[in-house]
Amino acid sequence: MSPSVISSEGFTMPSKLRNLVQVPKPEIKINFTTKKKTFTTLDRIEGIVTVVPQVDTNFDSIDIEFVGTSRTYVERLTTAAVSSGRSEAFHQFLKLQMPGLYQLYPEDLVLRAGKIYDFPFVFVVPQQLLPRVCQHTVENDAIREAHFRLPPTFGDKGLASGRGSDDMAPDMASVRYGVFAKISELRTKGDEAWRSTLASKARRLRVVPAVEEQPPLDVHAEDGEYMMRKEKSIRKGLLKGKLGTLTMESAQPAAFKMKSYSNPESKMTTMATVMLRFDPLEKDSAPPKLGNLASKLKVTTYFASTARSSFPSKQQSMFDLTQGLHAEQLNLSSRCVMNVEWTKQEPSPSLDLQRRGSTLSSSSLETGDIPDPSEGYKGGVYYTARLIVPVTLPTNKAFAPTFHSCLISRVYALKLDLGISSVGLGSTMEVKVPVQISSQELVSDEFARRESVGGVEETEVDVEDVSNFFTNVFDPRRISVPAVEFLGRSRIGSQAPTTTADAPPGYSPMNSATTARMTHHSVQRVPVY
Repeated sequence: MSPSVISSEGFTMPSKLRNLVQVPKPEIKINFTTKKKTFTTLDRIEGIVTVVPQVDTNFDSIDIEFVGTSRTYVERLTTAAVSSGRSEAFHQFLKLQMPGLYQLYPEDLVLRAGKIYDFPFVFVVPQQLLPRVCQHTVENDAIREAHFRLPPTFGDKGLASGRGSDDMAPDMASVRYGVFAKISELRTKGDEAWRSTLASKARRLRVVPAVEEQPPLDVHAEDGEYMMRKEKSIRKGLLKGKLGTLTMESAQPAAFKMKSYSNPESKMTTMATVMLRFDPLEKDSAPPKLGNLASKLKVTTYFASTARSSFPSKQQSMFDLTQGLHAEQLNLSSRCVMNVEWTKQEPSPSLDLQRRGSTLSSSSLETGDIPDPSEGYKGGVYYTARLIVPVTLPTNKAFAPTFHSCLISRVYALKLDLGISSVGLGSTMEVKVPVQISSQELVSDEFARRESVGGVEETEVDVEDVSNFFTNVFDPRRISVPAVEFLGRSRIGSQAPTTTADAPPGYSPMNSATTARMTHHSVQRVPVY
């Protein structure tokens, strides 16, 4: 039986009949004139919004906006029912509005049936966000600066890049960009006035901003995220005495450099260096035989339902119910290092017996330096070796550059596993060093066109779907999403400033908003960022 509705006159009207008497909505199309699959910093996003009304339609405004939003949710699974459930967050960090459209309005503010109206638009991907986007408390200026950078398109599986659509983002985090077109009419009832949306259309874009390589991380020995140095006792055989100590050490390599206009044939590569040192117990003991050296990439996504004041860590996500993480590991390559050349080093009393203090950063190792002596080193000859490890990322994944926003972070770590062959024994040792993925900004328009021709992904949604335009990754949802006309009210942190003197045209102030919901036995406050 088909559903029905109750009209204002009190009788039941079948839904099919109700649809027949509804006024047709104007048809809206968004066409991009810039034929790019990916946009980067300072790129122009140009196009035309075409409106074709089916009937004469009164209106008051037509808005075209370039918007960037992020959404997260964290499942809180605890033994206490009162603290279990899901906490969610929404943050609109970017909103650019096309000015001067009123000059193209018909004088009587009536869209005539069958007539075609074109409204051109031009947006430029900004270099950074406005200060009002991130006004919550942070531990230092470096975190604030990171939050001011544009995050890349993330977790938007509907937009495929040249390297595929799998960016290894979990369902719990997404960053989306899109161009919105909306036709509105001002309505009044008594002393109340509101703007009603007559029709709207949205189209998503893939944005990968230019991201410079940042200085190497200051990794300390007590840091559980990474392991820059590893020592292992080498034995003569099963149940036999100790042969010596093998030390494996590495430093953070140069970043993988990604072209924003990514060519499927291009490869992202870097070079890692592994330094080995063998401290024998007896001077005539030879270094152990090595096996294969395998490289793996650990991809970690951190997400939170509240604005973060520091860079995320695994330890924080374990104890903070508002934070979570998702990690994947990719096998990159494996190469035989059995024939590595060991260099015999004579002892230097002034240096070899001096170990690095535990308070110093292990990331201070310069690539190619001889590792410090092992803990059991008593002096005498030792052996060193240097392994150069070329690392190439697979082309079937859409890697996002390293970034930290108020709610989401993406970081990478390079794991190097070294196989060791002793008499009758086989074992491995591993180091894990941070590595970045940076994004280069192309300044050559001709090269950009050659690399990116192929058009933008055809993704348009009608007004019924606009409210879920940035949210369908979370279906099924437990709370309602803010309507499009309220998107400009998102923010993080303390009260937003009322002045707009520091804002370019089209930027709207972000007011605070909070929603509450009840799930099962718990009541949770859900910030709407």
